[in-house]
Amino acid sequence: MLIRPASGDDLPNLQDIERAAGEQFTAIGMPEIAADEPFSIDELERYRAGGYAWVAADPQPVAYLVAEPVDGSLHIEQVSVRPEYARRGLGRQLIDTADAAGFPALTLTTFRDVPWNAAYYRRLCFRDLDRAEETPGLRRIRRTEAEHGLDRWPRLCMRRDNPLAKGPSGR
Repeated sequence: MLIRPASGDDLPNLQDIERAAGEQFTAIGMPEIAADEPFSIDELERYRAGGYAWVAADPQPVAYLVAEPVDGSLHIEQVSVRPEYARRGLGRQLIDTADAAGFPALTLTTFRDVPWNAAYYRRLCFRDLDRAEETPGLRRIRRTEAEHGLDRWPRLCMRRDNPLAKGPSGR
């Protein structure tokens, strides 16, 4: 499986990956999450143009990650894997690729009680942040998520420090 930067031609496929990955939420009583629309092409292009969109391709994309700098860290906005490619380490590989961007830390927000969310990220060395540790940018992201109704289920912010990062900007 090749991990590479996303291309403009990949973007519609990323929407399909997100829809397919979201279906698993229906089985655990979160059909609203499954029904949520993926990022628009314009939103995906913003991540891609910024250099923070990667895919796992076989040869077409089967998984992706998009991120953006937030308060000096790289914030993972979305990581999704087609269900038929799950449990092959693609999410981990994409996260490690994002880590290689050189920021001091990776951050993300996730569902606390969904088995393939917070528990998965803890296995990848992310730690839960308490409210006092949330940066202004993370608090803004949490507010936006709440406005979209995501706080109906318990959510949390997580962080993974990058001991190999160079300097305060990570670059």
